[in-house]
Amino acid sequence: MPNRLAAATSPYLLQHADNPIDWWEWSEEAFAEAQRRDVPILLSVGYAACHWCHVMAHESFEDPATAEQVNADYVPIKVDREERPDIDAVYMAATQAMTGQGGWPMTCFLTPVGEPFHCGTYYPPTPRHGMPAFRQLLDAVTKAWREDGERVRSSAGQIAARLADGAAATLPPAGVDAAALDRAAATLAEGFDPRSGGFGGAPKFPPSMALEFLLRHHERTGSAQALGLVEHTCERMARGGIYDQLAGGFARYSVDAGWVVPHFEKMLYDNAQLLRVYGHLARRTGSALATRVAEQTAEFLLRDLRTPEGGFASALDADTDGVEGLTYAWTPEQLREVLGADDGAWAARLLEVTGAGTFEHGSSTLQLLADPDDAGRWEKVRAALLAARDQRPQPARDDKVITAWNGMAILALAEAGAALERPEWVWAAAAAADLLLDLHMVDGRLRRSSRDGAVGAAAGVLEDHACLADALLALHQATGEARWLPAATDLLDLALERFADPERPGTFFDTADDAEALLHRPRELTDNATPAGGSALVNALLTASVLVEGPAAGRYRDAAEAALRSVGTLAEKHPRFAGHWLTAAEAMIAGPLQVAVVGAADDPARAALSAHARRVAPGGTVVVPGEPDAAGVPLLADRPLVDGGPAAYVCRGFVCDRPVTTPAEVTALLGLMP
Repeated sequence: MPNRLAAATSPYLLQHADNPIDWWEWSEEAFAEAQRRDVPILLSVGYAACHWCHVMAHESFEDPATAEQVNADYVPIKVDREERPDIDAVYMAATQAMTGQGGWPMTCFLTPVGEPFHCGTYYPPTPRHGMPAFRQLLDAVTKAWREDGERVRSSAGQIAARLADGAAATLPPAGVDAAALDRAAATLAEGFDPRSGGFGGAPKFPPSMALEFLLRHHERTGSAQALGLVEHTCERMARGGIYDQLAGGFARYSVDAGWVVPHFEKMLYDNAQLLRVYGHLARRTGSALATRVAEQTAEFLLRDLRTPEGGFASALDADTDGVEGLTYAWTPEQLREVLGADDGAWAARLLEVTGAGTFEHGSSTLQLLADPDDAGRWEKVRAALLAARDQRPQPARDDKVITAWNGMAILALAEAGAALERPEWVWAAAAAADLLLDLHMVDGRLRRSSRDGAVGAAAGVLEDHACLADALLALHQATGEARWLPAATDLLDLALERFADPERPGTFFDTADDAEALLHRPRELTDNATPAGGSALVNALLTASVLVEGPAAGRYRDAAEAALRSVGTLAEKHPRFAGHWLTAAEAMIAGPLQVAVVGAADDPARAALSAHARRVAPGGTVVVPGEPDAAGVPLLADRPLVDGGPAAYVCRGFVCDRPVTTPAEVTALLGLMP
C-alpha cells in the first residue's frame, strides 16, 4: 500500500512511495509527530539519479523487517535534495563536520526539533568495510535515545550551535584584480593532469567553470597556457567514456582519472555548463571537435531532456533496471551482432571495446580516442549502434523542471545558438524561459521546480533567481527582444532585496529572508557541481549593469564588485572551487565589453554583422542587435545608422570606439585584449 509520498511531486520521493517505511515529506506535521511520540527523526536525503540511493533503497528501505523497526522507533522523513537544496545544505554541513566527508544518500538522525546528533551516508544491510549494518545503527541510536536522551539532546544542541557559527563565518575581503587572476590561472596549471586533462585524480569531474574562466583569461591576456589547458581537457573528455559517443551528452563524472568509466547519470546542469564551454571553445578556435560536441550536447538536451511543457528534465538515471551502465556498455560480441563481423571488428578497435573490457563483466564503455579515417563509415556504424541501444532497457528520467538548472540550459542554448548560428536552440531556450516565467512565478515570487506542468511548493533559492536572470539576459542579447530585460532585472532586484546579508555587504544567503527557518540560514560560497548562488548572481549583475541605464546600472555594478571582494581570497587560492567567481572577475576587468549592432530588422547586413560579433567577442561580452533607439533596449539608444546602413558600436565601460560597418573592423576591435 502506498505511503504518504504517493502525493509527492518529486520523482525521487515517488520512487519510495511503495516502501513499507511510513515516510513523511519534510513538514511541520512530521516534526510535530516526532515530538508527540518523543522519538528521533530519521532524515534520508537523496535524488532520483543517485546510484547508491537506489542501492540503499533496495537493500534497506524495501525490507519489511527494517521498515518495521524504523516505523516503530522513528519518524522517517524523505527529502529530494534537488527540490530542497536548503535542507540538503544544512544537513550536509552536519554530515561533513561529523564524518569528514559527504555524499548521497545522506542519513541523519535528528531530535524532534531538527537538531542533528548522528550523520552518515550509505549504510549496508550487513556489516561491510568497517561500516555497521543499517539495522545495527538503528538499534544503537534507539538505545542511546531511550537510555541517555538528555545527553543526546544536549549534544545535538551544541552541534547545531557550532554549525550556525560556521555558516555565519565569512572570508576577509580581498580584491580580484588582474594579478590575482594571473595567480589563479597559475594555480590551476599547477594542479593540471598533463596526460588526461582536468585537475586532480580519481574520481574526476568535468571542471566546466574553471575551463570557462581559463578561456576568458586567454582571451583577455593571450595566455597560450590557459588555452592549452582548456583544449587538452575538452579533447580528452570528449574522446573518453564520460562522453556518450553515440547520442551526445556527458555523464556526471569519471570513476577513473582518464575519463574512461563514467558514473552513468546524466545531469542537466553538467550538460548545460559543458555546452557553454564547448560552444565557447568552438567559436574561439574553430575546433571541429568542439563544434561537434557542442552540437551533439545541444541535441541531447533537446531530444532526451526536453519536457512536453518546453522545459528541461533534471537527469537521466545512473541505473537501468537496477544495473549501472546496462544501457551503455558493449562487448565485442554485441558489436558483431549489430554490425556484422567486419564492421563489428572495426568498431571494436575504433571504440576501445576489448575482450577483457574496460567496465564490468567484460563489457566496455565507448571511447573515440581518434577520429576515424572513414567518417562516412563511422556515421553509419554510430547510427546503427544507437538504434540498437535504443531497443535496450533505458534509464529512468527525473522529469522535474528545476528553475536554476533550466536557467543554465537556457543560457547555454541562447549563447551557443547565437554564436554558432543555430536559431532552433535559441527558440528552445525562449520556450523554456516562457515556461519558467509563466509557471514558476507565483504571486510575484519564484518557485524552485515543477513537474508535468504543476508547480511545486518549494520556494526558489538564490541560485534559481540568479541563474534565471542570467539566462533571460542572454535571451535579450540573442533575440534582441526587449521583454527579457525587465524580467531579468525584476529577479535581480528581488535577489538584492531578499537574499543579501544586511550585516555583511557583498555576501548573500541561499534562502530568502522570509523563507522557512531551518537550523541556520545556509550560505554557500564555493562553486561545486553548480555555481554558488552568489557567483551566479555576480555574473548576472555584471551583465545587467551594462544593459540597463540610470541608477540601476551603478547599483548592480557596485553589488557585483562588493561580492567579488568578499570571495577574493577563495578565488585566488582555491580556483578549482571558484571558477564561476573568476569568470565574473574576468568580465569585470574587461568591462564587460559591449557591442550594439544597429540596423533594420530585415537587413541581412545587420544579421551578418551581429553574427560575426558573437563569434569573435570574448566571453562575457554583451552583444545586442536591434533597430536604432529600439524601445526598451537602452544599449541601442543614441546609436544611429552609418551612411544609412548597419553599424556596430563597441564600448568598454563608459568609453566607446567609433562605429564600424564591416566584420573585419569588428574583429579588430574585439580581438584579444593587450
